Amino acid sequence: MKLGDVIYESDQSIEFVYFPTNSIVSLLYVMTNGSSAEISVVGNEGMAGIAVFMGVDSTPSRTVVQSRGFAYRMPAEELKTEFDNSPEVRVLTLRYTQALITQMSQTAVCNRHHSIDQQLCRWLLLSLDRLQSNELTMTQELIANMLGVRREGVTEAASKLQKLGIIEYHRGHITVLDRPGLEALSCECYGVVRRETERLTTGYSSY
Repeated sequence: MKLGDVIYESDQSIEFVYFPTNSIVSLLYVMTNGSSAEISVVGNEGMAGIAVFMGVDSTPSRTVVQSRGFAYRMPAEELKTEFDNSPEVRVLTLRYTQALITQMSQTAVCNRHHSIDQQLCRWLLLSLDRLQSNELTMTQELIANMLGVRREGVTEAASKLQKLGIIEYHRGHITVLDRPGLEALSCECYGVVRRETERLTTGYSSY
């Protein structure tokens, strides 16, 4: 899974679903003028391609690799079969879908009501939760595309975090030095998404 690879294009038939292990993929909505905004992120807590067990084989969003790494790939038809025949698979995938809907909803609220600084903190924290390190390989231009804001806004927000000693940024490489500080500067949206994801995808019982 290489950085920037497009897994699904909008309205394209989904042939495979992906289960990231140490990679992250982003669901983006791309406007007719070429601008885009991230709807949600998927890492080792979930899967890309939930549309296949929701009764459709495509979505209007684009799915792109945000952080390179690896993922398991499974034919969409096989997942449909398991979803229909296995109660445990069905419960887990539906619970994950609910967690993803929460993330999408909270992202919409965050983009409307919170500053670029807070949005960047939320985005960094959600990404860190899906990686096994405190480092991200990501250009400011790509972050701007994810957040749906101007690159200058991301540059300014990242500079503030670097001056505070929260992150270190150099040539597309971001290292988070102070996670508690990052959480303190983030908005409430991050906590809502994290708690709901943990509640729905860990320690559940299907019966």
